[in-house]
Amino acid sequence: MTAILRRELSAYFNNAVGFIVLAVFYFFSGLFFYVYCLYYDSSSLSYVFSQMLMIIVFLVPLITMRSFSEEKKQKTDQALLTAPVSLFGIVMGKFLAAFILYALCNAIFILYALFIALFTSPDWVILFTTLLGMLLMGAALIAIDLLLSALTESQVVAAIFAIGVGLVIYMLDSLASMIEIDFIKNILYSLSFNKNFSSFTNGIITLSGVIFFLSVTAIFLFLCVRVFEKRRWS
Repeated sequence: MTAILRRELSAYFNNAVGFIVLAVFYFFSGLFFYVYCLYYDSSSLSYVFSQMLMIIVFLVPLITMRSFSEEKKQKTDQALLTAPVSLFGIVMGKFLAAFILYALCNAIFILYALFIALFTSPDWVILFTTLLGMLLMGAALIAIDLLLSALTESQVVAAIFAIGVGLVIYMLDSLASMIEIDFIKNILYSLSFNKNFSSFTNGIITLSGVIFFLSVTAIFLFLCVRVFEKRRWS
């Protein structure tokens, strides 16, 4: 697994994808930080976090689109499947590489908080709980997008489907509010990423929110392993 992890991390920065992702994330987070914190003289990063959710919907597919689809396109997936490493190790290696890149993106928020601390005292509890929520939600999105990458050999198709799924997830609350059947509405609300993420932005770490994101991550990583199990035996 560690060999896959090192290989994937080096690949991110050898073909500039990692630098592009970091640059885009830092640009928009810096823009929102300037507008909501510096221009309006606020010590809260809550608005910056909330605005970055849409950016993340588009950036995570950029991180994951080549993970498995490129292996299929280059016909290197057969060598990967016959390598002396478990399928779980392969999937986890790629997942952890993508998650580390995503975590590096979010590390910029700590620098913003330190800058605010030069002038006033930021709410460190809300900062770290929100960061935890961002990481948990990002892990779930990465797992979902890895599965989509495993189902196609085209990076473009994988990215388009991942963005589409991400937009549906982002708008799930709005979609649920349009449904009049309470049973279906409650199910959609329970599956809402925004609903499970909102408690973290209030400085509260709820067990239900943590379990939700970890469960989504585990389920889609398991499905990803199953896809490759089927391919290995076929």
